[in-house]
Amino acid sequence: MTIVTTERLSLRPLLPADAEDYAAMRFHPEVARWLPPAPGKAQEGDFVAAAHAAIERFAASWQDRRLGPWGVFCEGRLIGHAGLNFIEQFDGVEVLWSLHPDAHGKGYATEAARAALAYGFDTLELESIFAITLEANRASRAVMERIGLTYRKTVEYKGFSDIVWYDVDRATYAERMSSAAR
Repeated sequence: MTIVTTERLSLRPLLPADAEDYAAMRFHPEVARWLPPAPGKAQEGDFVAAAHAAIERFAASWQDRRLGPWGVFCEGRLIGHAGLNFIEQFDGVEVLWSLHPDAHGKGYATEAARAALAYGFDTLELESIFAITLEANRASRAVMERIGLTYRKTVEYKGFSDIVWYDVDRATYAERMSSAAR
């Protein structure tokens, strides 16, 4: 199990025991409005079952690819998810994050996303990482810019045509980290 700690956060793969807390975050109206609709049981209103299904998908990704979303924990409490996700449609790896509204505005998304980028580039040696969000999601776009990603284009994804794409390659990331360390 890959666990990463930052100054304020603990990032670890979600477990079945996290399903209720994860459902409370993932399906909170202020969170769900920015995410694609969850498949399966979420459509029927069974958010805990949908959370279990997501946790199983994340675990399979960790097993198959050595990457996936982590649960984001602050002071022992699940506040969201963040990490890396392979998207077959784009044949690439995205950095992602989503936090409960109680955790917004505290820099946690930026902190978790930076840890995910470091894991992707330094541990997995990925060549590039991208992030996508709805064009109107100014908060996520600001995180993308703070972590060093650059806007490239608009794409279609899961029925949405107003998805903005930001990315960074490993060489640019390494150069920025080197400059920041000086």
